[in-house]
Amino acid sequence: MSETVHVPLGERAYDVHVGPGLLARSGALVAPLLARKRVAIVTDENVGPLHLKALEEGLAAAGISAVSLTLPAGESTKGWPQFERTVEWLLEQKVERRDVVVALGGGVIGDLVGFAAAVLRRGVRFVQVPTSLLAQVDSSVGGKTGINAPQGKNLIGAFHQPSLVLADTDVLSTLTERDYLAGYGEVVKYGLLGDSDFFQWLEAHGSSAAGGDQAARIHAVRRSVEMKAEIVVRDETEQGDRALLNLGHTFCHALEAATGYSDRLLHGEGVAIGFALAFELSSRMGLCAQEEPSRVRAHLRDMKMKVDLSDIPGELPNADGLLDLMAQDKKVVDGKLRFILARGIGQAFVTSDVDRDMVRGLLQEALDAR
Repeated sequence: MSETVHVPLGERAYDVHVGPGLLARSGALVAPLLARKRVAIVTDENVGPLHLKALEEGLAAAGISAVSLTLPAGESTKGWPQFERTVEWLLEQKVERRDVVVALGGGVIGDLVGFAAAVLRRGVRFVQVPTSLLAQVDSSVGGKTGINAPQGKNLIGAFHQPSLVLADTDVLSTLTERDYLAGYGEVVKYGLLGDSDFFQWLEAHGSSAAGGDQAARIHAVRRSVEMKAEIVVRDETEQGDRALLNLGHTFCHALEAATGYSDRLLHGEGVAIGFALAFELSSRMGLCAQEEPSRVRAHLRDMKMKVDLSDIPGELPNADGLLDLMAQDKKVVDGKLRFILARGIGQAFVTSDVDRDMVRGLLQEALDAR
């Protein structure tokens, strides 16, 4: 029942498998990559107890032995201390350049382990086994790896493509509703940025996917991965089109920084609020009809997602404070904020031609409404 999306990047091409039961089949899928039947797995304290045994058994079925390291869970893991710990552990395990490292977890583990693999012995191969919806549709595909710095998210990293991605849709059943919906924000993104038909499909089927409909989940993940792969192939190192994947993220990263990268606001929740703001900004700039932001907000509300700044608990900085945080973003070019705006659902584009005062006004209104 699983489906395969091929990411055609020449010598760095790889397959993304999407569907149920992939942990059990992991050995057969990973074996062709191995020079010796041994892998090193890195996971975290939330994911390990749920899925590590199934992965180890799946590998063992193909005669592959595994060693594993379990890191603390959470965004704070994605920094120098746990990165150093991971690299040194991989060296202690005598991981060689021909070996394969496996990242079993959500986006934090995938990003950190991918970066560790990128710098270990100047680059070893790694396999992504994403266990969150967010990681399955976004961070596990495309080769962006990295860790956070005190100055901001993902400022230290490398482009390092995985050799294989196993997106087992069965593991999504272990997610809390909040974590599933946070990942769903990134699914919606693909419809908003380039596929209005997919957005329409989500309006009809998003609720059943959230409710556990396996076929709907497979379609949502596969279509998201297909779109991400198409964009990555066009622009692997984010010189142009790949920036479209940051729809909603300029606002989101500022809100994440404002809430201290804490549980007050999960990444996918910030992204959803960011979509609503980006479409509202597009509408105010005369780029799209007012019906478009209304439709975006209606779907997010239907899915019981965060939509407004008033949905974020606790204090937030003022509009100027949020603008300053936005200026820390990686997407700043020559000091100008790059926004991903839209001429309608499925018609996103990248621009630096945005009036700062208009953004400030939008933020001020959203803050006043809290």
